[in-house]
Amino acid sequence: MNLSLNAAAKSVAIVFATLLSWSIYTPHAARAEIKIKKESPKVERYDRVSFMRGPHVMKYFDRHEKTFRHGAAIHVAHGKAHDLAQRTPLDQREKADQKFDREMVDLLLNKAPKTEVEMRTYGPYVSQFAWDLYRTIDWTHVHHDQTYSILSEPSIPWNKKREWTDKAVRHYLEKFDLPRSPAPLDVTMRRAGTMMKPYFGYFRTHYPQSNSYFYVAHWWHPAIYEAQMIGGNDQEQEKAIQQAEANLPLALSMRPQRMLLSREIMPRYSALSPESANIFDNLHMLHGIAYDILTYPHWTPAQKKTELDRVIRAMSYQPGDEKLARKFRTPRHDMDPRRYEPWMISVEGEMNRIMVEMMNEMMPHIMPKATRKMKKDAMAQLWQKLTPGLQDGEPPGSFHDALLKISPRMVMMSGTMEPGESNPIMMQTMMKGWTEKYAMLPELPRMAMTREPSLKSLQMAGMVNTSESKEAQK
Repeated sequence: MNLSLNAAAKSVAIVFATLLSWSIYTPHAARAEIKIKKESPKVERYDRVSFMRGPHVMKYFDRHEKTFRHGAAIHVAHGKAHDLAQRTPLDQREKADQKFDREMVDLLLNKAPKTEVEMRTYGPYVSQFAWDLYRTIDWTHVHHDQTYSILSEPSIPWNKKREWTDKAVRHYLEKFDLPRSPAPLDVTMRRAGTMMKPYFGYFRTHYPQSNSYFYVAHWWHPAIYEAQMIGGNDQEQEKAIQQAEANLPLALSMRPQRMLLSREIMPRYSALSPESANIFDNLHMLHGIAYDILTYPHWTPAQKKTELDRVIRAMSYQPGDEKLARKFRTPRHDMDPRRYEPWMISVEGEMNRIMVEMMNEMMPHIMPKATRKMKKDAMAQLWQKLTPGLQDGEPPGSFHDALLKISPRMVMMSGTMEPGESNPIMMQTMMKGWTEKYAMLPELPRMAMTREPSLKSLQMAGMVNTSESKEAQK
């Protein structure tokens, strides 16, 4: 029997209540959570998007104009990709993909705009039915600028950067009705429940070049944060950013094959503000899901809006999310953002680890009688769907379509195929899986900001010794 959306939400809330009660008993010396006082206006409007006051406003542009403009060029591409995915006929996608990628690379490297952009300017068609999507993206881009600017402003002492960044996070979460969640992507992806949807993987398959352009963008954004984190307040920040930026042509020629997460590319910033880092991961994942939905040819714009609204809300801030913000690990806590390395290019990484975990949690329910070979084939199909482009032996269409070829009697769970619907049992199953694996995970320690970092502390392997400081070297 199909459950309503309200019933689904209540069911998932029960799981989260249990999860949060577990987290209360996680041992800490002291909890350092950001307290949220929520504002929830009921109208869709752009005039609520505003900057937090302070000495940092526009400092990112003033101090790092070229880098600011690269970010603006990436945001132009995001805006244009919505209409590209929605309006391009299926038989024209290959040429459209190549043309879009060529134009966006040229814009990024040679013609970057001098001001920030709004999504509706470059994706006007989709703005007519996906207004909340654009509001959500634009507001989170404001948070990008605010947090870059806080790190850029030398009058904010290094030991005050966390205080100002926490203030920016509160501003972001409180002043908007649909902010991205500060909970890790591991949690919000399970809430969104998109893997078995009929659109899953469509953009990666039909627009591999454009998709990998955005994978470069999702390397670039955190690399700039991390360059600021190792450069400190003085002129070494400019040097570190310039060195990170120098890898952009290389990254465009040898592109990541997965979405890189904040915890991978900016581990120090993630330790400074896991809430902010998770917000960006949740935005970047929303980009990919939105492009999948818009690429899918079998739903009307009204149906796509319904599904977009469901995903936006599933990945939005929910009370208690801040208690989960530090429930993740940083696999390379001492990585050097000035280096572009082979592990950044591989299809294997944190994002796809999450997807594999989710598949293992779902498989007993959707393929209860699967043989060992069927399970192996299902995982092989998942890896093909997670890789940009149509791979050898990969059937066209969604991951759901591929599984049906492996297991024609696969259990069709209600809510998985319909726009705007989700299956509460599947969501509960996946959240239970996450809880069993990570609810008792020690929280990520806070980044020590008592000493300003120095590039001189970098070692031969490109690793940063965070115990050294400018003061110590004096």
